[in-house]
Amino acid sequence: MVEISEREEELPEAVIGKLLKIAAEDKSIASLGPGEPDFSLPKPLVNYIPQLKNKVNHYSPPAGRSDLREAIAKKVRKENKIKASPENVVVTAGSQEALMLASMCTLDVSDQVILPTPAFMGYQPMFDLINAQVVPIQLKEELKFELSPDDLKKHIDKKKTKVLLINSPSNPTGNVIRKKVLEEISDIAVENDLYIFSDEAYEKIVYDQKHYSIGSFNGMEQRVVTLQSFSKSHAMCGFRIGYAIANPELVQAISKIHIYSTLTACTLSQMLAVKALKLPEKYINAMVKSYRIRRDYLVTRLNELDLPTPKPEGAFYTFSNISEYSNNSFKFASDLLKAKVAVVPGIEFGLYGEGYIRCSYATNLNVIKTAAERLEKFLKKYGK
Repeated sequence: MVEISEREEELPEAVIGKLLKIAAEDKSIASLGPGEPDFSLPKPLVNYIPQLKNKVNHYSPPAGRSDLREAIAKKVRKENKIKASPENVVVTAGSQEALMLASMCTLDVSDQVILPTPAFMGYQPMFDLINAQVVPIQLKEELKFELSPDDLKKHIDKKKTKVLLINSPSNPTGNVIRKKVLEEISDIAVENDLYIFSDEAYEKIVYDQKHYSIGSFNGMEQRVVTLQSFSKSHAMCGFRIGYAIANPELVQAISKIHIYSTLTACTLSQMLAVKALKLPEKYINAMVKSYRIRRDYLVTRLNELDLPTPKPEGAFYTFSNISEYSNNSFKFASDLLKAKVAVVPGIEFGLYGEGYIRCSYATNLNVIKTAAERLEKFLKKYGK
């Protein structure tokens, strides 16, 4: 008899996996589900890979290759205004691993972490795995899903709360937290002696609002863990390469336990990442330009269909209110799939995501137009 741990069995079953599997297997479906760039790897990186074939068969150091850590430190000093040296950098197999390792090094059993939701579906289960206690805060549509400092204060337990996780630009809402709000959050973190985990995987994909790294603010050097990735900015999802910027003591701790997880990030991916940081901005700018066109089209169409949708300020997702048609996002998404359109039900992003659907516009504009046409026909016949 095969026995599975209670820890695993208590994790929620991610609906998105089933929906996207169906969408991937049935090419007739117009899919607005996947959360990864539809662009190819930048050509200079493609051309560079063959040059690495005899150089990548050895382990890298647990904290990452020295040339990459130096390049990342230089990047965040210049672009994010974060004071960093290589000692502040740890390279991981994607930023999600960086988040898990940082959590394991800062949170003990039953310590509380505040999680603004709707939130990326990978956060809550990850905290559950290490037996941390998640305290959700509702992000409100009328505030464009931006974290309210006043709400944050109400959810802090001075004895138990250890970490606040923020995600800006956000998956799934597309919100970019304004500088003024980040400054208020910084003050609250200092007053309550909190760590801030700042997931900035979509930092390069912004439109009408400037992205600020909270780790660059005065007094934040010791208490912010900045999480970034090459997946979205350089279309390198499959290379699984991300990193954390943190105080040197925490970086050492993360590097220590990295040995007991994946040991080290992939050497090929690390060498490719060094090259990626030297690419001209035109490659990223071209992606963002295309995303903007798709965003503007999709947001207009969704609002025309009585699916209230704030215009995303970053990332490549819309988050639409479906209450005019349904109060069950899973059923709505499942029924819509039968109409050959794939979206992600809001309940996947936490309790406060119910009543919404997420659409990804990281796909061809023609697919988006097809999905919108099918959605319009679907809604004419759909009701609660």
